[in-house]
Amino acid sequence: MIKIDNLWKNYGNHTAVKAINLEIEKGEIVGLLGPNGAGKSTTMNIITGYISATEGSVSIDGFDILKSPIQAKKRIGYLPEIPPLYTDMTVEEYLIFVSKLKKVEKNKSKEHIDTILESIKLTDVRKRLIKNLSKGYKQRVGLAQAIVGNPEVLILDEPTVGLDPKQIIEIRDLISKLGKEHTIILSSHILSEVSAICDRVVIINKGSIVAEGTPEDLSHKLSCGTKIALRIKSSKAEADEVIKNIPYINSITDDGIKEPNTIDLIVEGKEDYDLREDLFNAFSKANIPLLMMKPLNLTLEEIFLEVTDESKEVSSNVANIK
Repeated sequence: MIKIDNLWKNYGNHTAVKAINLEIEKGEIVGLLGPNGAGKSTTMNIITGYISATEGSVSIDGFDILKSPIQAKKRIGYLPEIPPLYTDMTVEEYLIFVSKLKKVEKNKSKEHIDTILESIKLTDVRKRLIKNLSKGYKQRVGLAQAIVGNPEVLILDEPTVGLDPKQIIEIRDLISKLGKEHTIILSSHILSEVSAICDRVVIINKGSIVAEGTPEDLSHKLSCGTKIALRIKSSKAEADEVIKNIPYINSITDDGIKEPNTIDLIVEGKEDYDLREDLFNAFSKANIPLLMMKPLNLTLEEIFLEVTDESKEVSSNVANIK
């Protein structure tokens, strides 16, 4: 659906985007992450055709954004960080205006807008002036204009910025719902939001993609070993006696007592070795109940910090993780 090929953008001597290659399949929700100034907004602006690339190309459903701009842009709905609202219009007037700009067929426009108002939950405020709406409702109106014309691709830049926790959850649910019918690129600094919504994440740093994949894949590739959280119905001494006979274990950390008569441990094994079967068999053989066994993956926040930390030397298992 979206193909980005060797994308570069220079501003004088400054390179904002360099050698980005990315493909996004139909129906995917992809999180675009990176520190401030990393090149995220520049990349999104190039994808939408708002600015041109210095080198490389972007195609939407096979249409080049520069060579066939009308066909390509027809397939894109864009919500910038600050929604482009005309606040002296009512919600309905504004969406009618947007539908004319997007050349929605006149005889289908009313039904189309009614459907959007219903799906974005704006029906009750359709006759209200946009300037009198709350921040959350204004964000909904911005999202509504992005889906006018039913574009295949939605590009959402910080769609929940400035919202309270309840409004964030509402917008997050809307985006998840829209993801069933649209391909979505979502840029956000709220990494828990990206984890909850996105199928895949792409992390940009200094204009280049430094990591790409599902959070689970990235966590596995960045982890130095395999960490397992255990809750065992035994004493620490008994648990240690069982674990010491299991091969490929690097370390054992006491994680305290969370339930009476139990001990919580974090066991770290050697890289790429799955300890779970060995642990289960060892405690079963010792007739000691194993109440919990859970892999501990890196969080998206930890992954983000790992691949964008400029104080660290970029290692072979971090650079360009895909």
